[in-house]
Amino acid sequence: MNAAAQRKALGEFLRRQRAKLQPAAVGLPAGLRRRTPGLRREELAALSGMSATWYSWVEQGRPVSLSVGAIVRLAVALRLSRAERAYLFELAGRRDPSEPGEDEEPRLPHGLAGIVRALPMPAYVLDRSWRAVAWNPPAKKLFIGWLDRSHRRSLLEYIFLEPAAERLISDWDNRARRILAEFRVDFARHMDDPDLRAQVAELTQRSAAFARIWEEHAVLGREGGERGFNHPDPAFRRFEQTGFTLANHPDLKLMVLTPIPASPARAVVSAGKAKPSKRRRSG
Repeated sequence: MNAAAQRKALGEFLRRQRAKLQPAAVGLPAGLRRRTPGLRREELAALSGMSATWYSWVEQGRPVSLSVGAIVRLAVALRLSRAERAYLFELAGRRDPSEPGEDEEPRLPHGLAGIVRALPMPAYVLDRSWRAVAWNPPAKKLFIGWLDRSHRRSLLEYIFLEPAAERLISDWDNRARRILAEFRVDFARHMDDPDLRAQVAELTQRSAAFARIWEEHAVLGREGGERGFNHPDPAFRRFEQTGFTLANHPDLKLMVLTPIPASPARAVVSAGKAKPSKRRRSG
């Protein structure tokens, strides 16, 4: 969206939100001569601490700039929801000060960490840099060399820099290629994020495999499916992975791995290997 179209969209969004807000909701009398629904421009301007002329220019899509403070006051005056507030800041080309910065740890939605811990199967949450910010004990047991260690817990660093990952993950080369193709989609959305750019630059220098695959420019959507692991515990070898993007938190991904039971045929073979039949010797 070019600058003019973005200013026009901002003005239209404000106008529609202003029209939806009833005067009584903000303590103003309804009046007898209101020809249009909602608040008047001068009323919203007064509630937001700005001049009526300046606010009118914003609604008209003129090339004027809104400060972060003015946007916050508009969001409060208009009683915007979280999603509407985020959209307002996006149209205004500003970062919402209530959201974490690029170098800050993301704030998890209320109750999410408890939900992840309560799941009986391996589950973890990734942020926009694909670092684990929440996980449960089964995930810690599954991912040897990643979630059981106290480092940055970057999934990409684990895949491409940790030798344990190549030993653990079945068909490592194919999985590494798919993971990087999926990460590129997120990277494209946040190419102005210095943390992401630094992460890619570091991995390019430290991992020949990362550098080679990154140059392929492959792109894939985040997909689920069967995942195999060479884990010492047989119960942690085959899973069906499902990914969830959280409402109102698009930079967070919840990943859940549901165990796949061994097929009857495999169970029989395993049982046969575990307990070989005894032949009776004739005397």
